[in-house]
Amino acid sequence: MILCLGPTPAAQRVMVFHRLTLDAVNRATTTLDGAAGKAVNVAKVLHALGERPLATGFLGGDRGEYLRAVLRERGIAQDFVTVPERTRQCVTVIDETGGTVTELVEESRAVAPAAYDQLAAVLERHLPECRAVILSGTLTPGGPVDFYRRCVARARAAGRLTAVDAQGPPLAEALAARPGLVKPNRAELAATTGRALPDEAAVLAAARELHERGAERVVVTAGAAPALACDARAAWRIHPPRLHPVNPIGSGDAFTAALVARLLRGDDLGEACRWGAAAGAANALNLMAGEVEAARVETLAREVRVEPLPR
Repeated sequence: MILCLGPTPAAQRVMVFHRLTLDAVNRATTTLDGAAGKAVNVAKVLHALGERPLATGFLGGDRGEYLRAVLRERGIAQDFVTVPERTRQCVTVIDETGGTVTELVEESRAVAPAAYDQLAAVLERHLPECRAVILSGTLTPGGPVDFYRRCVARARAAGRLTAVDAQGPPLAEALAARPGLVKPNRAELAATTGRALPDEAAVLAAARELHERGAERVVVTAGAAPALACDARAAWRIHPPRLHPVNPIGSGDAFTAALVARLLRGDDLGEACRWGAAAGAANALNLMAGEVEAARVETLAREVRVEPLPR
């Protein structure tokens, strides 16, 4: 089992418009509703790839019950902490004529400190049966900045692979616990290092800095541009498949899911990133975030080029 922990799941709505006009009435041609948020997306992709994920985080109100029902219907295991605060909703707006994808994010609400103690207890409860712990997304407002660090430390002590997909202080804190993998995108890496990263050389230098600060492996995604990866032995540039994306939201989560799954199978970091890039591309071909088909991921993996880089 792979534990997918993220404090801020979301009810997700995708609305497709032939042409979006600001400051006017717009009528959607397609509207989809589903369950999302980074950790939920990771769990959905892992499930599609034949793994056994368990999703956890905070859920509250009618939207929280909706997310539970969606995951239950899909057969994805869950152990969420119930909070009084209503689960947020995010809306993806797709303009087919303009070729744009706009994400409208409702910020999550603050939860009581005791809720984080309950979430830590969920981690403890499932550690004996899990093979890896994936920590994804932002904390709730005012949440403990060291929460991911404490989760990594506990999971690492139990001998489990740990992966952190976050940014800023929570990611910086987590480095002290030596996570097995961190996977920011370029903007998140810049936010974590506190400096602009104008080119690939700067990105790779920042990635190596995170490695020196404690991360065993670092992968930096960049949407349709090549990802960069490094560990103690080597570095790689990963060229994703060329395609016409439908909705790239959630592709980073899909990358994380497949990457961790392949590391658990014994792939080295470069080869695991091949499958991560393929899953990210497969996600971008669907309207709803976190939706992939295993067969399509396998096909796209053959189109990914993994290029070793000099250390």
